[in-house]
Amino acid sequence: MIHQLSDVQSKNIGEGTNIWQYCVVLPNAKIGKNCNICSHCFIENDVVIGDNVTIKNGVYLYDGITIEDDVFVGPNATFCNDKYPKSKNKDFKLEPILIKKGTSIGANATILPGVTIGENSLIAAGAVVTKDVEKDSKFIKG
Repeated sequence: MIHQLSDVQSKNIGEGTNIWQYCVVLPNAKIGKNCNICSHCFIENDVVIGDNVTIKNGVYLYDGITIEDDVFVGPNATFCNDKYPKSKNKDFKLEPILIKKGTSIGANATILPGVTIGENSLIAAGAVVTKDVEKDSKFIKG
């Protein structure tokens, strides 16, 4: 189901995936089967989302982000793909993010550029992830 109030330009949407209102999905994005993309999300061109993924409200996924199967992304989680962001930066260097299978990312967590989060990890709400997280980790901050 693609809600009529969303702007889904990609044809690469898996069967059984729901995309709710006020979402924008650019033409080259890939979204797997049985996903739930909640309202007010943005998914850029060079983004790959696996099967059975939940992306809660207010999440923006920019170029270079790969999310494997069975991942949960909490509301307003933030993903950054540039360590030195500047307007009209001619030296922009995209640094990809990889979220491995079975990970859960809490609300308002921030994932910095170039990070890999290992399988079945738990990222706490509000955490700031600055480096790779090993599989089966519980990244609790606060």
